[in-house]
Amino acid sequence: MADLLEVDRLSSGYGRAVVLQDVSLRLGEGEALAVLGRNGVGKTTLLDSVIGVTRRFTGQLRLGGHEITILEPEHRAAAGIGWVPQERNVFRSLSVEENITAVARPGAWTLDRVFDLFPRLSERRRQGGGSLSGGEQQMLAIARALVTNPRLLLLDEPTEGLAPIIVQELLAALARLFREDRLSAIIVEQHAQKILPITDRALILERGRIVHQADSAALLADRAPLDRFLGVTER
Repeated sequence: MADLLEVDRLSSGYGRAVVLQDVSLRLGEGEALAVLGRNGVGKTTLLDSVIGVTRRFTGQLRLGGHEITILEPEHRAAAGIGWVPQERNVFRSLSVEENITAVARPGAWTLDRVFDLFPRLSERRRQGGGSLSGGEQQMLAIARALVTNPRLLLLDEPTEGLAPIIVQELLAALARLFREDRLSAIIVEQHAQKILPITDRALILERGRIVHQADSAALLADRAPLDRFLGVTER
């Protein structure tokens, strides 16, 4: 499997604060990676560093073999990095359909295709983004990222604070993206039991460093690392 994303010995943070320390990882084409860890260990900083909004102290990043280390965020997006932030950032005054078409780029992911993935959005296509529930706004944020037709999708805590029934719908949609469409993705999640069944590999961050990496199936089978680094073995 060819590497899509390469992160080599990256140290990064905000201002003078170093959050990530000497992080290296590889993400293959069509691979989904779960990033696990307690609050404040650098999970969001890792995504921020890939999209280019942190201060880099050392290290390099490559996307599809091309250096992106010094590219501005807009150029990284143009190179194929899609981002779904925890804040969602939907356009509240635009309709669901307008939210999607406003950012769409040519490619396989179209308005009709994201409506097929998220039928709730199709039903609410004329509603304003600000009138949607939190879960529907999360679906809209993912749909907006998809129609940019990214090579790599980054998702930051997509299930946080959502009702269980919406979480199940979202996880089913993500499983389809990862398993059927083979979209390359990095997904930050606190709750391992939610995301490990639908990802290929996982890493655990602790104090800005990668302390464990394994296949997701291996972590589900032997949960000792989850107990050690996350503080609880989730059943």
